[in-house]
Amino acid sequence: MIITLIRHTSVDVPAGVCYGHTDVPLKDSFEQEAAVTKKNLEPLEPFDKVYCSPLSRCVKLATYCGYPDAERDDRIKELNFGAWEMQKFDEIKDPHLQEWFDDYLHVPVTDGESFMQLYQRVAAFLDELRQKPYEHVAVFAHGGVLVCAQAYAGMAKFEEAFSALTPYGGVITLNIKR
Repeated sequence: MIITLIRHTSVDVPAGVCYGHTDVPLKDSFEQEAAVTKKNLEPLEPFDKVYCSPLSRCVKLATYCGYPDAERDDRIKELNFGAWEMQKFDEIKDPHLQEWFDDYLHVPVTDGESFMQLYQRVAAFLDELRQKPYEHVAVFAHGGVLVCAQAYAGMAKFEEAFSALTPYGGVITLNIKR
């Protein structure tokens, strides 16, 4: 099964602000970025099925690319940053912050989740997808989700998650064995 993963376009959030589950706006450059993404998808189409994170930054891109009815799935939302959502990382006063930085793979964010919990959500989505009769699926999602999917496919290591981050509007393709 071929899975084409598409990351949403640039968000209109100040640098250093922690966001994940928050439904943040997109930059004014959305149309220009989305046009490039749409053009990059054209040689990969058609898709048997299209999925999308329910957050508006993914829905808007899926709609622009011609998939307004993409199936929404909560399992492909970005990492839940819990109590830290919409705070600048350097202003978070949580005593667990350093513990999370030291082991983000296993330590959950206060009132949120760890990277491995995000991976478990994404892996459950992909495990279920592998049981479907589709040959080529598109998934509009988030950077963390794309990294988890790459780890699932053996293309990225968890420890290198942030260096494997797909750029905004980026498209990657995975081949997942059934």
